[in-house]
Amino acid sequence: MATDKTSQVFDIFAQINQVPRPSKHEERISKWLQDFAAEHGIECIADEAMNVIMRVPATPGYEDHEGVILQAHMDMVCEKNGDVKHDFMNDPIQTYVDGEWLKAKGTTLGADDGIGISMALAAITDKELKHPAIECLFTVDEETGLTGAMQLKDGMLRGRRLINLDSEDDGQIFIGCAGGIDTLARMKYEPIQNSKLKIQNSLAIRLSVSGLMGGHSGDDINKGRANANQLLVWFLARIWPQTEVQLARINGGNLRNAIAREAEAVLTVPMAYKEQIRIEWNHFTAQMEQVFGQVEKDMRLELETTDMPEEFIPAEKAYRLIMALCECPHGMIAMSKDMPGLVETSTNLASIKMKEGYIEVNTSQRSSIEASKHHLKWAVEQALSMACDEVTHGDGYPGWAPNPKSALLEITKAAYEELFKAEPKVLAIHAGLECGLFLEKYPYLDMVSIGPQMYGVHSPQERLSIPSTERCYQWLISVLEKL
Repeated sequence: MATDKTSQVFDIFAQINQVPRPSKHEERISKWLQDFAAEHGIECIADEAMNVIMRVPATPGYEDHEGVILQAHMDMVCEKNGDVKHDFMNDPIQTYVDGEWLKAKGTTLGADDGIGISMALAAITDKELKHPAIECLFTVDEETGLTGAMQLKDGMLRGRRLINLDSEDDGQIFIGCAGGIDTLARMKYEPIQNSKLKIQNSLAIRLSVSGLMGGHSGDDINKGRANANQLLVWFLARIWPQTEVQLARINGGNLRNAIAREAEAVLTVPMAYKEQIRIEWNHFTAQMEQVFGQVEKDMRLELETTDMPEEFIPAEKAYRLIMALCECPHGMIAMSKDMPGLVETSTNLASIKMKEGYIEVNTSQRSSIEASKHHLKWAVEQALSMACDEVTHGDGYPGWAPNPKSALLEITKAAYEELFKAEPKVLAIHAGLECGLFLEKYPYLDMVSIGPQMYGVHSPQERLSIPSTERCYQWLISVLEKL
């Protein structure tokens, strides 16, 4: 049964991956969903935020059963390897099968959360499935701001039970998640032309960090992975006081919810320090391999000469920025005292980007304890204020407090046990889910979150287990039938 039923899931996922859907650019996928509903004769509305809600009535005999909401998000994290040419605004995702895994060619796969949408659409178009009334809620901009969930208006949803399809672990039911907030800092500066600096006898160098695993800044933050931004600024801080560095360029990381995989800096040092820099870099590389080598098998730290830059960051400002970035915390801060093995609080030094006239630093804090989330954002603010003129915080989003007495949880557990003769794990997750925001608007909701096995989410290493997807879809339709 699984193969026949699940083929529809993968067919829909293949169609979704033909539609570009970066965060904050969901116009085309929102329209595609509305067209899908029209093609299948499904009631559908789209709100001002471009969230899409589909409604299908209960099958005969289930009319008196309480309805359920299936929820997933439309947008995907757009990450690619540096040597890959791909335009996420226009190009389809190129997928391929590697054994039991579905992967993409050098980019994120978009299974987070395209596979959640696919399972929901396959369920509501399955003519043989018996189920109560189903609403499908597909939200926008989950990855960069939870905008769709925030802008969902009261009264849009009718159901009192919600299955979130945005988890990434086989055989696990999530009943809680961390809250989060972003901290953004900007350092303004006036570039200095190279003609105004005494760099005639200097060497221009490009330092780069690449090949790191990266990953989800919630799910993967406690796995000992290196952060490219950290490695770069650690080395710059190490050499700065003794080698008369002039910094021209620094960039690293990409998205606030992804651990930085790549970073680079362009700088000059006087020729007298040429050998010293190379020796220091070799020592640093050996040390980082000792620290991260067991995890980061493909880590590359490279030093090469380059063309002399035309503009530089004022030395005093550049030095303060490097020191501030060294002081800025990154990684797991605390483990949960209530749920063994769960990260309670963390922060991600996500990106360092040069803009016109300023450098922007983006970070993201998460915690299942509201007070800890805010204490950490203030610590990050304090560190970045050493160099930055502006430090601001996003609106943030609430966590989702676990309800171990959930009736929906018991039904979901029972369905899994009957199908697979094993007990699913019941957990909370350190990543952010939209459930906390739904609970603010609809405090009566009974919710669980499930999904198939994925690895490398938010990085080009993202891969989706095909057998796990088959099991998860069986599980979902079994829950719907039990409801």
